[in-house]
Amino acid sequence: EYFNKVDRVLEHIHRGDIYEANFCQEFYADNTIINPLETYNKLNKISSAPFATYLKLEDKYLLSASPERYIKKRDDLVISQPIKGTAKRSDIKNEDEQIKHKLSLDEKERSENIMIVDLVRNDLSKTAQKGSVEVKELCEIYTYKQVHQMVSTVVSKLKKNVTPVELIKTTFPMGSMTGAPKISAMKIIEELEETKRGLYSGAIGYFAPNGDLDFNVVIRSILYNSSNKYVSYSVGGAITAKSNPINEYEECLIKAKAMRTVLEN
Repeated sequence: EYFNKVDRVLEHIHRGDIYEANFCQEFYADNTIINPLETYNKLNKISSAPFATYLKLEDKYLLSASPERYIKKRDDLVISQPIKGTAKRSDIKNEDEQIKHKLSLDEKERSENIMIVDLVRNDLSKTAQKGSVEVKELCEIYTYKQVHQMVSTVVSKLKKNVTPVELIKTTFPMGSMTGAPKISAMKIIEELEETKRGLYSGAIGYFAPNGDLDFNVVIRSILYNSSNKYVSYSVGGAITAKSNPINEYEECLIKAKAMRTVLEN
């Protein structure tokens, strides 16, 4: 089913409806009880993610080991750091370095990252001072405990009188979780994905009293509904013209590894 759906995304790309779509799938377990805090601690021991979040809303829990920043504002400086491009780690140092180097040169991974960087530049330009949108890092490789990731950093200077909520409104949902062009990609993934994403691929963060903010992207996360005894996690990848469905599925499994390891003990 996954391969069939990826083929349908590729048809949309070849027809020119979109350049890229972030296509996701959910893994879930019914009738399951977990200890949320214990699970969260185990997950972050494995991942040590910079944007980790533990959130409890009544009977619903988010246990997140997110490596990705959606958007940050400090005074008039805005920073967005989309992630596109993933490779697994190796315990052997030389091999790990080779994997990292290979990822940095991977044409398909670079193209999907650059498409999203372009989209983020466009989003930030809606609230930016003229000429202030800048790509500070392009396709840099960041190393985490479980994976290597290709990260870009886009910054802008905010126009006067733009509220923090306006900044969110003009950039959400983030391009790394939707695709390009954003609206067309959202329509296609809405039609093709089996389940609603819910909190997955949304954002969690804070607004400070002075108007500063910092929000993550809800990925590498376990969702738990203790009343329904429903545990799930979703993973996805960017589908571009050069995507191979088997490789995309394997990338999903790499991203799922930490969550699977924790839940299956």
